[in-house]
Amino acid sequence: MSDAPAALPEAPVPVDEQTTMFPHTEKGRYLIAGQANIIFQAHAPFHSPYDGVNSLQGRGEYKTSLVGTLFLGYQVNRNPRYATDAIVDFESAGGRGISQALGLAGFTNLDVVRNPNLGSKPYLGRVQIHQTIGLTDKLIDAERTPFSLSTQVPERRFELHVGKMSLPDYVDINSIGSDSHLQFLNWTVDNNGAWDYAADTRGYTYAMVLEYFDKDWAARYVIAAMPVVANGIDLDWAFSRANGQNFEFEWRKSLLGRLASPERKGAIRLLGYVNHAHMGNYREAVDAFLAGRDPHPDISAHAKFGNVKYGFGINAEQEITPNLRGFFRFGWNEGQQESFAYTEVDQTVEFGGDYAGRRWSRPNDKIGVAFVSNAIKRDHQNYLRYGGLGFLLGDGKLNYGRENILESYYNVHTWRGLYYALNVQFIDNPGYNRDRGPVLVEGVRMHVDF
Repeated sequence: MSDAPAALPEAPVPVDEQTTMFPHTEKGRYLIAGQANIIFQAHAPFHSPYDGVNSLQGRGEYKTSLVGTLFLGYQVNRNPRYATDAIVDFESAGGRGISQALGLAGFTNLDVVRNPNLGSKPYLGRVQIHQTIGLTDKLIDAERTPFSLSTQVPERRFELHVGKMSLPDYVDINSIGSDSHLQFLNWTVDNNGAWDYAADTRGYTYAMVLEYFDKDWAARYVIAAMPVVANGIDLDWAFSRANGQNFEFEWRKSLLGRLASPERKGAIRLLGYVNHAHMGNYREAVDAFLAGRDPHPDISAHAKFGNVKYGFGINAEQEITPNLRGFFRFGWNEGQQESFAYTEVDQTVEFGGDYAGRRWSRPNDKIGVAFVSNAIKRDHQNYLRYGGLGFLLGDGKLNYGRENILESYYNVHTWRGLYYALNVQFIDNPGYNRDRGPVLVEGVRMHVDF
């Protein structure tokens, strides 16, 4: 019989501080949770002398999207040093985005599935095994999440995730700008737009993530399946010819040094990626069109195995005061190979922050503001200028300019797990086209955590 004292019962959380509809235990072997996210967005008519197949529509429009997720987890081994979690998530994504999620590199709603023909039938979002391999007996506290059930973990450890997942669950995470359900909505604010991460149309892939954690730093490696075609729902299972590899180093220290008190948290993450897939080359597609071999630029007609897309990113965040935080991202990729999986961005610069509502006695309320500027390289520009179509963009012609987006939101916690948010996004040069826009997209979000 163990001499350890019996665990004390968990203290109930006051209702006005509870952030889920139903209380969740931190001690149980099982995890059952869920969430629903409903987003309404609209824009008025804007300046548009012409448009194309993939344009953001110049007429006024409004659309509503709905995403619901059921998170299930079971801790097979509860020993914190060698914990094993089995994770299964089911999801449904319905509704539409404005202009069917076309016409913007920085699209305004991360919840939108880019192929509306898939419908809202529930599907398997995630299924994976999470294994911890501790390298020390020293344990530190950890937050329980749908992807990791332990509340204590070894300070030095390996973590292995294998199965179906979304790569932003583990890579390029930023506590200020990564969650479209409680923070920003724009694709290129919540993720690094120049990171063309492996994913199918819904944003998932089959992958292996290997992470190493130490006291102040972490490193991770990912290998994942690429889609068969750009933005396709089917994945290529031949990893020898098609795969996405990602590398990230994370340093968890205050970036302000002695300018801030020691408890002010900060982090910087350096990301690199290399994609191998059956992808096309923008210059080859344009040259074939100019030589008269193709009636119009068509990058899919020049796809081949052996093409490689690579890039890197920087992701930083810093707590400035107990209520105020700031963040920054920069991303770059080579821009000659086809944008294949996430969005059509070859370079991005982003900065912003959020402010918690403690000063007006609303600790779970938050205000956020972010600015992002996206760009594409010359070959990509020429492809769109001569009338080529990407999987997101194509106005028929192009008067190039950087796509600049200013986004702000106010997220209010009303009761338990119920949140509402007002969101505004001002977009200049939509789809990198100076001839069109600007456009103001207004939105309302309702989010429920069960």
